[in-house]
Amino acid sequence: MSTLSLAARDSATMLRRNLLRVWRYPSGTLNLLLTPIMLLLLFVYIFGDVMSAGIGGSDRSDYIAYIVPGILMMTIGGTVVGTAVYVSMDMNEGIIARFRTMAIYRPSVLVGHVLGSVLQSIASVVLVGAVAVAIGFRSTDATPLEWLAAFGLIVLFALALTWIAVGMGLVSPNAEAAANSAQPLILLPLISSAFIPADTMPGWFQPIAEYQPFTPAIETLRGLLLGTEIGNNGWLAVGWCLGLAALGYFWSTSKFSADPK
Repeated sequence: MSTLSLAARDSATMLRRNLLRVWRYPSGTLNLLLTPIMLLLLFVYIFGDVMSAGIGGSDRSDYIAYIVPGILMMTIGGTVVGTAVYVSMDMNEGIIARFRTMAIYRPSVLVGHVLGSVLQSIASVVLVGAVAVAIGFRSTDATPLEWLAAFGLIVLFALALTWIAVGMGLVSPNAEAAANSAQPLILLPLISSAFIPADTMPGWFQPIAEYQPFTPAIETLRGLLLGTEIGNNGWLAVGWCLGLAALGYFWSTSKFSADPK
């Protein structure tokens, strides 16, 4: 069997393993999904009228349109926290030591985690998106090409954050530490343009909000789905995604290769 065939077979096996674990223990995924859904409902139904006026909207529906792209990106950040936890569990429960003694393609362990996390992120975005549609979100102006670009951005963003989460899981001594170290992936959207425009924030804080990874991605997704101005955010979003993916990949693979466990 060629190296490529072996890699594909073992990666598919590890992907199946991770998907089965999510299927058998769905509570972790559900807990991570509750945060963006509850924030969506809270900001729409409790603060919606006030927040809509703050962004120059006429009613709550304007704020629904504004907040949904940010919530979708926040969903990805929350989902990959589970990946960090699962990777840490694998590294500390002895299964990796067993895998190292087997004739398998060693990077397939990480590939399985990454592919499983990306698929889980997409499924989570679809579920949260369905809730958003149920409460009134509409994207009537987006063309099929813009929808395809939006999907591609979501996948690329999920891939980038997943590799970072895998690295966090590998360097964490236990699952609890992995969950804590991955918390910025949930908190960063709160200080982005997800809930309010960055230019309405205090002047000293605006550069932090504007140039962190989530804001360009959110503004690009918002532009693709709603027709708002994207500007340089598209290039910034892609740059952040590629940079984070490369950083996470080299960090994770080097740590995994060097780890004696």
